[in-house]
Amino acid sequence: MQNYRPSNHEKSYPVLKIRELRQGYCDFNSDLCSSNNIDEEYIIKNNDVIFSWSGSLLVDIWSGGTCGLNQHLFKVTSNKYEDWFYYYWTKHHLNNFIRIAEGKATSLGHIKREELDKAVVLIPPIEHYNKINRIISPIFNSLKVQKIEKIQLMKLQSTLLPKLMLENSDSSTAKLSFSENNTGSQNE
Repeated sequence: MQNYRPSNHEKSYPVLKIRELRQGYCDFNSDLCSSNNIDEEYIIKNNDVIFSWSGSLLVDIWSGGTCGLNQHLFKVTSNKYEDWFYYYWTKHHLNNFIRIAEGKATSLGHIKREELDKAVVLIPPIEHYNKINRIISPIFNSLKVQKIEKIQLMKLQSTLLPKLMLENSDSSTAKLSFSENNTGSQNE
């Protein structure tokens, strides 16, 4: 995303990096990228499956809103299979990917494309897949909705809690001042 820095007053997206993926959302510390020049394949939206292949290896369902995809992250997609299918298969291979990355001599473990190509996915016959899909898809969709709601509540909490604490602090100071004035006048 370094090549897509926004110019002044240009509409921008936050950049999804490993830090944002871990916390589940972008914030005011997130880098920005221009929304005008990015290819659609690098735009991340809620419910996209994201795989971090370098540094901290993890897979998650993005719930933090629209953003630009940074290096060291893949958006996992399929035109043929449902998101739950490729999410759980990626998650299935994650421990093996972590072992491979830990075996690297470098300080920043990562997975090479050739290791990803070796990962095997078992695909059931279409009639079995469809039966499984009818059961898992509604559950998985419910999990995605709950994840988005959780992120929205976390953002709301981080916005409102400091304001509430400041408001309570101001009201406590006012009460303390009032009490001190009353105590002082009673002693006179």
